Amino acid sequence: MAEHGCVRPCQPPAAATVDPVSTSRPGPVTPRPSTDPADAFALDAERVRWLAAVIHVAFFLLLGGALARFLIRHPGELRTPWIIALSAALALLYALGPALGDQPSGPGGNGPAKATPRRLLWLALVVGVWVVLVLLAPSFAWCAVPLFYTGLRTLPMRAALVLVALLTAFVVGAQLQLAKSFDPNLLLAPPAVAALATAVFVHMERQAERQRNLIHDLIRTRRELAATERREGTLAERQRLSMEIHDTLAQSLSSQRMLLQAADRMWDTDPAKARAHVRTAGAFTERGLSEARRFVHDLAPAGLAEAEAAGGGLREALQALAERESAAGPTAVRFHAEVHADGGGAGLPAGAQATLLRITQGALANVREHAGARNAAVTLTHLDDQVVVDIADDGRGFAPESAGTPSGPQRGHGLPAIRARARQLGGTVTVESAPGQGTVLSVSIPLTAPRPEYPMSTHQPPEQQ
Repeated sequence: MAEHGCVRPCQPPAAATVDPVSTSRPGPVTPRPSTDPADAFALDAERVRWLAAVIHVAFFLLLGGALARFLIRHPGELRTPWIIALSAALALLYALGPALGDQPSGPGGNGPAKATPRRLLWLALVVGVWVVLVLLAPSFAWCAVPLFYTGLRTLPMRAALVLVALLTAFVVGAQLQLAKSFDPNLLLAPPAVAALATAVFVHMERQAERQRNLIHDLIRTRRELAATERREGTLAERQRLSMEIHDTLAQSLSSQRMLLQAADRMWDTDPAKARAHVRTAGAFTERGLSEARRFVHDLAPAGLAEAEAAGGGLREALQALAERESAAGPTAVRFHAEVHADGGGAGLPAGAQATLLRITQGALANVREHAGARNAAVTLTHLDDQVVVDIADDGRGFAPESAGTPSGPQRGHGLPAIRARARQLGGTVTVESAPGQGTVLSVSIPLTAPRPEYPMSTHQPPEQQ
């Protein structure tokens, strides 16, 4: 760490561990469907409405054409008034279909029409009037083609196929009655038309059913995704609060405890120094309260806000932190800053400054609680492409490879929180330590603000699980 200007109060540690965070791989991408399910339902329903409109227009054209053909070829016959009346009745009945329950089922109105009793009665009346018309005038037989669609849309598939077969047979009989001589095409054309219409409808219905299932799956997936995102947000907020509490309230309470214990020991022998310790503990209490209010509202750390109010920044905040830690004891903390970048190291994002300050607070809390060090050094280094903070101490040290394992030392939230904070900004954490030889913690944050590989949460990345 000498290249960053870190002053080491101990011999070089014998072991090191690096917690690299890749910045080349993309971060987690939340799948977002490109089509809103409501839009998909609306589009499918619109297609169904257009097809129904075309079929309805075709029915009225065929009915009008058959009536015109009959009136032209059979003027003045006794059955003409009946034909006209039945044609009008059939047209009226067919037009009343939507009002009598022609409502497609399914989300968005894109499923088959509901086979309600009223609609079944309506279909029976339409088919019955049409049969009477065909018996009186076989030229009305081809009105059966739109009725194929109506039956397929209304009845269950097996019943609809039976109805189509009966209508087709009736059409064949009517055409043979009209023909002056036997024509084999009259036996083949109606079944072919019926088969084609049925095949097209069945294919469209299967496509619509497949689309409905896909849309249902999409809606369910998006609901599950929303629930997962809510859970992850809760875990991330819980992790944020745990790290903030560790780096602010826990650190402040630990300092207060040591100061008050020291004041209690020397209250009779050195009252002036004891009262000074009590005043210092009171100052830590005020700062802890301020920090608690700030992290609840997700504001910048109090130390950084005070430094910015005085026209400073991260350097001044770290300097003040080192002075407070030294005053609290028992570790003397020195601060040093270096700039090896064009522009004097300016332009560090506010979020990165807050993160580095929190990391330093957590690292110094670890030094005070676990290291038993007499001296510690904090070094801030500005480079062209990154900012580095080194925290070195001459304490008891530990084996980095055993930290975080079940048999290793329990470091609380400290080291995992430091790694999580650095990971948020695509940073790198390096720990160099050995038993009896102190510890050097180095955190580097890139200034290019790469996307973090993993979001802040209680889950560790695969290589650390």
